[in-house]
Amino acid sequence: MYPAEFTVPMAKDLTGFGFEALTTPEEVDAALGQTEGTALLVVNSVCGCAAAMARPGAKMAVRNENRPDRLYTVFAGVDKAATAQAREHLLPYPPSSPSIALFHDGKLVHFLERHHIEGRPAEVIAQNLKMAFDKYCVPAE
Repeated sequence: MYPAEFTVPMAKDLTGFGFEALTTPEEVDAALGQTEGTALLVVNSVCGCAAAMARPGAKMAVRNENRPDRLYTVFAGVDKAATAQAREHLLPYPPSSPSIALFHDGKLVHFLERHHIEGRPAEVIAQNLKMAFDKYCVPAE
């Protein structure tokens, strides 16, 4: 487990931008079990690619005209039970952090694993997500 003083700023990078932190398995199931609309889930991490690529890319992407209805995050290595439950919703993909998933009507429709994120600029991550948003999300009001 990482010290809170180390991870809180990393978590706030997303929660301060409108992502809801899911910290229990029950919260994960309630959020990702919704069968209407779209939801983006960022599996946050303390690694450098989360800081430089995943979090900035996700934040850039949700500025898109078409964006998910709901924004969620779990923190790998911090909220272990919530992350494990989120990974059940991400099957058949193996555990990956950071990672970013888009759900449409309760089904996983787009997923960026760590190997899709690591080494790519945040702008590339954002563009990839925007293409998925344009396919599955309605314009923000």
